Amino acid sequence: MRLLKATAEACANIAFIKYWGNRDHERRLPANSSLSMNLAALRTRTTVEFRRDLESDTVQVDGRELGGKALDRVVSHLDRIRSLHGTLREKALVVSENSFPADAGLASSASGFAALTVAAAAAAGLGLRTDELSRLSRYGSGSACRSVPGGFVAWDAHDEDDRSFGRTVAPVGHWDLRDVIAIVDPAAKEVGSTEGHRLADSNPFQKARLEGSTGRYRAAVSALLARDWDRLAAVIEEDALALHAVMMTSRPSLLYWQPGTLAVMRAVRGWKAQGLQVAFTIDAGPNVHCICTAAATGEIEAMLASVPGVMHILSSGVGGPAVVLSSSWAGG
Repeated sequence: MRLLKATAEACANIAFIKYWGNRDHERRLPANSSLSMNLAALRTRTTVEFRRDLESDTVQVDGRELGGKALDRVVSHLDRIRSLHGTLREKALVVSENSFPADAGLASSASGFAALTVAAAAAAGLGLRTDELSRLSRYGSGSACRSVPGGFVAWDAHDEDDRSFGRTVAPVGHWDLRDVIAIVDPAAKEVGSTEGHRLADSNPFQKARLEGSTGRYRAAVSALLARDWDRLAAVIEEDALALHAVMMTSRPSLLYWQPGTLAVMRAVRGWKAQGLQVAFTIDAGPNVHCICTAAATGEIEAMLASVPGVMHILSSGVGGPAVVLSSSWAGG
């Protein structure tokens, strides 16, 4: 058997309608449908090489070797790839690099497991379709399934495993929206999203969030396709606040916000009142994503720089799908 070494790259994504909670935690089948935008400037590049001289899987992320639960999570995903192959037993050397702060609410697990899935599947020679790669990446990180297709991506909630994957609802060039990210704390968060999803099960406010989520999802998709900024901006903020209401009232409470988080949110509200096309959203972390039209980007970047608590700013347009950058024979 000849083994491959492959390198793949995937974009992080920002959810307009959030994924929070699972109807099946083991298979990461989401409790509600979600909608996101891939971020061209926030990327993970991962190389996977299956080698006969390795006794165990070795994983390096941003120059640091993983251990503990983080390593176990990657190894479990590699085991899925090996199982799909059927006869592949070799261990893998995985080297991954992020172009942005990892584990700080910027969807590094999404781009990370999307890139890992695409690279490992290519290295194993599986020849999977985009929907199959998206479905497979979901097992590593739910939101990773939205980083496999390109552009604006929907992930519909289903009970059936083979129907739960990300799909492009509008291509990269559909609407030149931007995400101007205010970094108020680049440190890794204390409680990760995987644990947070489980906490939602016992939260009485999760039921109310889910009841409203279907309507918000449909409204967001409709507004996106129609390029209706006012409708999209309103539902983006509403859904983000519903998400964090559940987080804050979980036991234990997930209070990700920092003083700078609230300062940016208040500033965005003021800018909107002045007529700027901007809206805020926040994933599981303290950093604020300011979604805006291309015409407003420069002004938003300049004003964010003066908001108290903002350490630095990242800006991105709409990103494409996960891709294999290179592959080569690694053995004979």
